[in-house]
Amino acid sequence: MFDFEYQLKILPDKPGVYLMKNSLGEVIYVGKAKILKNRVRQYFQSSKNHSEKVKAMVKNIAEFEYIVTDSEMEALILECNLIKKYRPRYNILLKDDKHYPFIKVTTNEDFPRVFMTRIHAKDGAKYFGPYTDYGAVYETLDLIKKVFPLRTCKLSIKEGENKARPCLNYHIGLCSAPCAGFASKEEYGSTVQNIIDLLSGKDRQIVKDLKAQMEKSAENLEFEKAAAFRDKILAVEKIVEKQKIIIGNFEDEDFISIYSDEVDTCAMVFFLRDGKVVGREHYMLDNTSGIEKGEIISDFIKEFYGGTAFIPKNIYVPEIEDSELLEQWLTMKRESKVWIKIPQRGDKKELLDMVTKNAKLIMEQFKAKLKADKELHKVSLKELAELLELEELPNRIEAYDISNIQGVDSVGSMVVFEGGKAKNSDYRRFKIKTVLGANDYDSMREILTRRFKHGLEELEKIRERNLELSAGKFCVFPDLILMDGGKGQVNVALEVLKELNIEIPVCGMVKDDKHNTRGLIYNNNEMFIRQNSNVMHLITRIQDEVHRFAITYHRSLRDKRVLHSVLEDIPGIGEKRRKELLTKFGSIENIKNASFEALIETPSIDRKAAKNIIDYFNKSK
Repeated sequence: MFDFEYQLKILPDKPGVYLMKNSLGEVIYVGKAKILKNRVRQYFQSSKNHSEKVKAMVKNIAEFEYIVTDSEMEALILECNLIKKYRPRYNILLKDDKHYPFIKVTTNEDFPRVFMTRIHAKDGAKYFGPYTDYGAVYETLDLIKKVFPLRTCKLSIKEGENKARPCLNYHIGLCSAPCAGFASKEEYGSTVQNIIDLLSGKDRQIVKDLKAQMEKSAENLEFEKAAAFRDKILAVEKIVEKQKIIIGNFEDEDFISIYSDEVDTCAMVFFLRDGKVVGREHYMLDNTSGIEKGEIISDFIKEFYGGTAFIPKNIYVPEIEDSELLEQWLTMKRESKVWIKIPQRGDKKELLDMVTKNAKLIMEQFKAKLKADKELHKVSLKELAELLELEELPNRIEAYDISNIQGVDSVGSMVVFEGGKAKNSDYRRFKIKTVLGANDYDSMREILTRRFKHGLEELEKIRERNLELSAGKFCVFPDLILMDGGKGQVNVALEVLKELNIEIPVCGMVKDDKHNTRGLIYNNNEMFIRQNSNVMHLITRIQDEVHRFAITYHRSLRDKRVLHSVLEDIPGIGEKRRKELLTKFGSIENIKNASFEALIETPSIDRKAAKNIIDYFNKSK
């Protein structure tokens, strides 16, 4: 038994990180402290000033541990790393870890290229971004290619070196062919500078030059050429149009603000690059009631910049806690000075107010949609519970299906719906191990036995403290099992559950002549369901999902089986040789038709291996 009174007494008065754990040994919260003794004790003192989230967390604390550090900065770094590792439920967590795209200009090459990348490195190249709209990045790159004849190949081209034949892009006007010496480094560099100016918002001179060339072509009656310049002007204007707001300076800046209602918070980030708003992103933060605004923003910054590839020079916020410490941490990550600022007036304040308004709008839209979805799902589950006469709503539903084609590669699939919505993280796939041929009943018996035996074993390990609940894959049991089949499949499931001494309601989907679900079978009774009812829409979604999931797994296994039958049966051809053969020839058919000389030119293929390959395919002919 954890002795709270004693452990609180011996807390050190040093900086460090503390980890709160529940009765199952799971880490439910990670925090840092300038003085561990003061910070940890606060949780177990009067709860009047605690937020609802902290009150709920304290009720679940069964023990805590701590790690002493030499400084508060070390504690901050360790806190970020531990939050990433454990993903504790009571910390502010971003639900998606996105790696935003950048536009990269390889100015460290003699003849630079322009392309999209998700990695921001200090390699001498110039980066624009990050952008939140992937489609806009691809569209911008396509427009750049139409306006500027730039190379897209990965050749290493140096001025004055051996010349190559120009590719098709040169002949259709999309590349100036520096590889063939048709463009000098100076001429090509001028084109690249135009692209950099355009992405930096300095587009006026580019448009002016293009208009002059268009007018000159029109005067010379070269109307096709004039039309081409007109199209280029439109493309440039379209690129610029994507950058709607322009601020006076040309620095990299992020503007962060939040809007909170009684329960949750929406955090909004506007990205400014080279003085222009290039995108925005929002995050919903759950259960923030009672937490100070500055603390929410501080926690958000730690989570957001802990995983991002790029940190701007300036970050603007309405208020914040631990600003100096966060500045030091961000500066260390960026490797140059980062400032966290609270604007009081002017353009920066106005833009930050706009971020707040956007966060409020997103929150209102999100809540409205969430409320509508919850109501719809709740109605569907309520109708299903009434139809089956269940005592409680079937919040967690597991559906099972068996898939095979001509009796080969039988596979089983389990999909999960919680609260009426698909929970993809809990989906599971099973390759049938003990059943030969197309026997759906025995295959279903196998996967259900494996699934619930795993669950019982995990529950035992959790009780013995040998497994954390969050690490379990099968320990959460459903409120209802839905079989993609009739009475036979239902009876198989009931037999398995009875053998394992588990009580869970099981029903099956009854199909019509066109293989569409017309109703459910439960307790040996068929129940008709109206096609346009909410419960039928829910059942159809579940049926479609379990069928899709089973078929995709089956196809992947079938593809592997085809490769196995052709390559793995050839004597002397191991995994390394198979990879090198496929890398060189591209397909099984090309390997089959390859000559002896072509085969032995493959790395690691000697004369004996080449002869084995030819003999194998000659026999199969």
